[in-house]
Amino acid sequence: MTFKIAIVGRPNVGKSTLFNRLAGKKLALVDDTPGVTRDRRIHDAKLYDLRFDVIDTAGFEDAAAATLEGRMRAQTELAVSEADLILFMIDAKAGLTPNDRAFADIVRRAGKPVVLVANKAEARGAQGGMLEGWELGLGEPIPISSEHGQGMPDLREAIIEALGEERVFPPDEEDEPASFVPEVLIGEDIADPEAEEVPSYDATKPLRIAVIGRPNAGKSTLINALVGEERLLTGPEAGITRDSISVDWEWRGRKMKLFDTAGMRRKSRVQEKLERLSVADGIRAIRFAEVVIIVLDATIPFEKQDLQLADLIIREGRAAVIAFNKWDLIDNPQELLAELREKTDRLLPQVRGIRAVTVSAETGRGLDRLMEAVTATHEVWNRRISTGRLNRWLEGVLAHHPPPAVAGRRLKIKYLTQVKARPPGFVISCSRPDAMPQSYIRYLTNGLRESFDMPGVPIRIMLRAPENPYAGKAKHAR
Repeated sequence: MTFKIAIVGRPNVGKSTLFNRLAGKKLALVDDTPGVTRDRRIHDAKLYDLRFDVIDTAGFEDAAAATLEGRMRAQTELAVSEADLILFMIDAKAGLTPNDRAFADIVRRAGKPVVLVANKAEARGAQGGMLEGWELGLGEPIPISSEHGQGMPDLREAIIEALGEERVFPPDEEDEPASFVPEVLIGEDIADPEAEEVPSYDATKPLRIAVIGRPNAGKSTLINALVGEERLLTGPEAGITRDSISVDWEWRGRKMKLFDTAGMRRKSRVQEKLERLSVADGIRAIRFAEVVIIVLDATIPFEKQDLQLADLIIREGRAAVIAFNKWDLIDNPQELLAELREKTDRLLPQVRGIRAVTVSAETGRGLDRLMEAVTATHEVWNRRISTGRLNRWLEGVLAHHPPPAVAGRRLKIKYLTQVKARPPGFVISCSRPDAMPQSYIRYLTNGLRESFDMPGVPIRIMLRAPENPYAGKAKHAR
């Protein structure tokens, strides 16, 4: 059984930098601006031979409970209650502040083992600030540099001493055989392209879902409503979320990983470096996800930025589902629903049939329907069609509507096969691929979508000329 370590302290002491070092990845945004981290983030961590979960937290700030800073502090206090060990971090370069002293009392009252960490110990004059740490009464300060990796062996020894070797190194851990489960890549080519057997959809595999949208569309509130707890920081202020936070969850027995992302504004409005980092982090979450929920504010849907986000998801080849949030604020739901359906079909023709669900994250309405749409879309995104079925369909298409003649020469299509899934990708073997009109490719795409029931996912079609067996052979002179 692993243990949890929470990194706490006032803003801008280097908590997220240490979190990234322990996690082995640049997961949390790091900037010189105080208060970058707002939500708590949990990840697997490693410190030499120690294995544990590490929790990154927002900086402790003295503020009223109703304010944004007060809600951030409540999230940090929740992380402290979950943790087995607390790393209380101070800035050795700046020395102790009144906030350090006040929050050290809060940590002490929690009754958890504490390791006092003096970060930025590599700086000139940091020795005095580190020695001030003794005044907090939390034991010996451990000098480290989160940025440069200095002092990590001392930190390891302090963790072992605080928790005890029995807790840190469980006795049965070495006896357990290592379990190896080979990962099945659904998107790999099937061995026999002529086979009628295709892999069936595995409804038990974990699912990665990213939630994106404009600022203040209700993304974090939606995730909190799905998981049934105040896991993410929410409020009336726009732009609360900055990092892409992952939340593990289970729906109807299936494991899910939800990624909350920062609200994405128009590129021209993104001026600050921190917001650019947040947007880049959100785009990275889209690329790692399998299904992306696009949260639209039902009171002002289909702004230009919403369509650009949808286009980005389609270009990345992800499966998309639209959630019209704040449906509880709509006075004429039936009229608006018909209007939204018409706009969805008209404005997103590249994913015809995309599933759209009306929800209210505030009241919990429509959440099961949303998740049903997500799993159904994921199944379509993974779909494989045998080459035999595809070519029987192609024969009927060519008989009814063959490719047009280009420059007086008829284009010939030899065969069609699916080479990948996630999203579905097809190769058409044809003469003169460069001359095939885009309108005919769109005709085939729409035909595949309708005939094989693949609504709302990107479909890729690649053209390839058949190999010439005589290419490259020299002509023999008579």
